[in-house]
Amino acid sequence: MNPFHLAARHGPYVLVSGLVAGLLLPGLAGPMRPLLPPLVMILLFLTLLRMKPGAIVGSLTDLRQVAGTIVVFQLAMPLLVAAAGFTAGWSNAPVFLSLLIMAAAPSISGSPNMCLMMGHPAEHAMRLVVVGTAVLPLTALPIFLLMPELGDIRAVLMTTLRLFLTIVIAILIAVALRRTVLREPSKATLLNLEGAATITLAIFVIGLMPSVSATALQEPAVALFWILFACLINFGAQVVSFRLTRNRLPTAEATAVSLIAGNRNIAIFFVALPPEVTAPIMVFIGAYQIPMYLTPLIMRRLYLQKSPIG
Repeated sequence: MNPFHLAARHGPYVLVSGLVAGLLLPGLAGPMRPLLPPLVMILLFLTLLRMKPGAIVGSLTDLRQVAGTIVVFQLAMPLLVAAAGFTAGWSNAPVFLSLLIMAAAPSISGSPNMCLMMGHPAEHAMRLVVVGTAVLPLTALPIFLLMPELGDIRAVLMTTLRLFLTIVIAILIAVALRRTVLREPSKATLLNLEGAATITLAIFVIGLMPSVSATALQEPAVALFWILFACLINFGAQVVSFRLTRNRLPTAEATAVSLIAGNRNIAIFFVALPPEVTAPIMVFIGAYQIPMYLTPLIMRRLYLQKSPIG
């Protein structure tokens, strides 16, 4: 009855319980918010400890393989969204701004852990997290130049730098521990690490959900719209990406790419956006967590399909 083992074996349901707690207990969000940055560090660290040192280092070396994915996800997609929005005259519409921010953002930090939940290795997702975060200042720059009303890109640069340093520190500590005290971790130890990471991810979402709860109480139709919109773009991006990559990439890589196609770290931009931009779309941040945390439960069957090339 080890709680960490139970959490590891029932990871998708643990994430759903965190999502429900965030929706039903919005009063917890205030005390939780100062804990969000250290929780990101803990989540990355626990996920990295489950990886072998060679896999951790190897996930950072094949930059040519990941470059195309990053260019498509963080540069081409937001530019296409921006072009469509300008052409249709939607540049000030909340839906357009939400879609643009989602398209321009890098992978969520929890994507390697989600890959592990679905039975795939974490290194492919970890590679996209590290590289995508590192190059965000370059890929986001054209978007901010096209839309100066989005705010000051320097705030995004500082937030990106802090997140990237967090990732690097977590990698260095995890590699050092795996080469010393955790050279051959037992199956029970690996389950403890997986369970602890799952619980951390479930706790993390509690601090991001109050906007959805407040909107649902005051304007339930508006909350429902944003939830449906978030599910459509998140799950839709994952399904389309998997259909396009499953015959071109091994299953583990196709899963990592597709999972990240829909699950982006949109919160990283909100430090830069002015209040007049964020106010209409704050509920989108919370609504976007719903498909994100449902991904291991809903998309698992899709990602267990074997690729013809392995």
